[in-house]
Amino acid sequence: MDLKKIEDGFKVMLEGLGEDVNREGLRDTPRRVAKAYSEMLSGIEEDPSSIALTQFDESTDEMILVKNIRFVSFCEHHFLPFIGTAHVAYLPKNSVVGLSKIPRIVDHFAKQPQVQERLTNQIAEFISSHLDAQGVGVIIESEHSCMTMRGVKKPGASMVTSKLMGSFKNDAKTRSEFLMLCR
Repeated sequence: MDLKKIEDGFKVMLEGLGEDVNREGLRDTPRRVAKAYSEMLSGIEEDPSSIALTQFDESTDEMILVKNIRFVSFCEHHFLPFIGTAHVAYLPKNSVVGLSKIPRIVDHFAKQPQVQERLTNQIAEFISSHLDAQGVGVIIESEHSCMTMRGVKKPGASMVTSKLMGSFKNDAKTRSEFLMLCR
């Protein structure tokens, strides 16, 4: 990530807004903004395969669900944040993954310019392709600043997306249990 370019670009934006970039309150703002964006969008440079999905042999065949994973992402259309909650579940075959890995996967994909639909799919597909699981389910609910602060200005309106794979899609009982547990 080129922090100097981000800093220079934000300086131009402030000037475009008619601000004095040399006044005390704004003097260091472009640098702070560049640093903040590099942190909030760190998923751009991070390789998702670096998230070591350490698996443990465990003979459970019951659903594993990590609920209420809070995240912040940036809408790629307006570059405003959307803030939400992800519920991620999988049905293991013969092994389970370390609990902290599921939120790390959510964070990795959330820390990129996104649309919620793609974010939901990326999380599900990554887990499905890296775990020995019978199925994966992901539900994301979030509030989008691009809809609450501008445009239609509807604070409190939320968007819900889901991606069901394997037994979560093909087995009505598994799907129903997942949806019930997410409530």
